[in-house]
Amino acid sequence: MIGALVLLLRALLAVSLYAFLAWAFLSLWRDFQLQGTILSERRVPPLNLTIRRAELVLQNRSFSQAEITIGRDPACECSVDDDSISARHARLSYHHNQWWLEDLGSMNGTLLNQVKLQMPTVVMSEDEFVCGETHFGVEVTGNRLAPTRQIRKKKRGFLDEENTKPSSV
Repeated sequence: MIGALVLLLRALLAVSLYAFLAWAFLSLWRDFQLQGTILSERRVPPLNLTIRRAELVLQNRSFSQAEITIGRDPACECSVDDDSISARHARLSYHHNQWWLEDLGSMNGTLLNQVKLQMPTVVMSEDEFVCGETHFGVEVTGNRLAPTRQIRKKKRGFLDEENTKPSSV
């Protein structure tokens, strides 16, 4: 009698273990599907580049892909006819909800807002970068993030710059 009871308890434990594993795998599978849906719906905000050389606007280009290579090579997404630019000079890439500019080891380097680029750096609207003798003006359209507001500190709470009303934290 005790042997049958132990066998029944073992069977119930095995069934509950398999039921738990099935539930865990089903939950993980649903999470992966949800993440896939969220990632596939993520959109890259369009990036507009104004390309200038010697104060003369050569062209305005709009890009909607997540990675843009800039260089002399015709295979680059943004090919520029400038002998002072490397074949693959710089790359603009969209990740972490921001556009990033990176120098690809070019001979003349890349300047962002008149500062030499040492590492991948976030670019925003109205930034300007220089590759060789060509200037690129950046305009990000469809930016979903609102600009941050500066907040002044007051004795109690904080004082909002725009509304000048105290707000609690």
